[in-house]
Amino acid sequence: MAKVLIHSLIFSPDGVSTAYLYTELAIELKRLGNDVTVLTTTPHFNIDPEQRSRQPLTLKKGKWLFYSEIDGIPVWHIAMPQKSADSGVRMKQMILFHCRALWFALQHSGKYDIVLSPSPPLTIGAISWLLAKRYKAKSIYNVQELYPDFAINQGVIKNPAVIWGLRKLEAFVYARSARVITIGEKFRETVVSRGVSRGKVVTIPNFVNIELYHPLPRDNPFAREHNLVGRFVVMYAGNIGLAQYWDPMLEAAGRTGTEAVFVVIGDGARKEWLINEVRRRGLINMILLEYQPRSRMAEINASCDVATIIVDPRVEDDGFPSKIYTTMACARPSVVCCSEHSELVRIVRESKCGRWARAGKVDEYLSALMEYRRDPGLITVEGAAGRAFVESGYSRRAVAHLYHSMIQDVIGST
Repeated sequence: MAKVLIHSLIFSPDGVSTAYLYTELAIELKRLGNDVTVLTTTPHFNIDPEQRSRQPLTLKKGKWLFYSEIDGIPVWHIAMPQKSADSGVRMKQMILFHCRALWFALQHSGKYDIVLSPSPPLTIGAISWLLAKRYKAKSIYNVQELYPDFAINQGVIKNPAVIWGLRKLEAFVYARSARVITIGEKFRETVVSRGVSRGKVVTIPNFVNIELYHPLPRDNPFAREHNLVGRFVVMYAGNIGLAQYWDPMLEAAGRTGTEAVFVVIGDGARKEWLINEVRRRGLINMILLEYQPRSRMAEINASCDVATIIVDPRVEDDGFPSKIYTTMACARPSVVCCSEHSELVRIVRESKCGRWARAGKVDEYLSALMEYRRDPGLITVEGAAGRAFVESGYSRRAVAHLYHSMIQDVIGST
């Protein structure tokens, strides 16, 4: 079996989606017989005290290298300060992380066959290639979000010289990787269109832990705690950042009044803006809650009638909100607001787990939401369809087998 080094910006005990994804993937790859080691950062996104207590970090070198274990998997953590809202500060932190990862590799004499790294950032693909060179291994780059597209389309990066440099780096990462994994066919076609051979690009979707995320009664402790029982609840739980386009939800909340309650759970770069916007509009039927422990997500999802995802059309082709899999696993339908050609709409249509409205079309969005209020039977039918869909091919064991087979294929081709 393969010796795999997972090199990721985020990993347990950090409490964010990529950390959960790659932690569970590491555990499943080990269960399949692979020897897995992780090189990552100290928790700096959403620190989960509960997970931190189960996975204590021990200082190993200076003040920058820590060690932990999870399910027998050794995890090396490079010190990283709490995530800053300042992009310049984040860039400096990222450079330091990369430099220390390379220094770690020079000091650490392990043997690996594969170095597996997820984006973002794009630069991690280049560093992972250097790590692979150090260990005489093959690097595999997992495109969780298309970079630099995501930053360019948001207007974060505008300098033509910087964009040119990032495009060159993107091409370099694709060319040096033994495989490029995309999480959807639309991503795959984009990568292939940039000159990468079709045989090198593999589509492997993200997965959901169907044991952790499961159907629960609508009347549950979380719903009672926040006075959601007996009310029609529309919920968004996830990152409150630049990839979301909040106007349709804000407008819908303003039009429905007491007919519906809109609950937003999470944190992110636009949380403060959203708080101020809700106040400015006087939306008494919109509830904003802090980030919640993952252990409560099943009852949180059960507390709504319909989940919602609203994607900024500028970046909808650059990433995929895998949170839809968690609501599907909890047997809740979704209303998504984005362009018809998006990967998200494809999943909704294929699974029959919900409805979609065109990006920015508030009337369509509100009409789709109110269908569930008028006909509660749809919640049961479409919720069950979503649960069956993720059970059929999006469980962590099913997806881990795809990674395992791909890794064996790469090793066999060397």
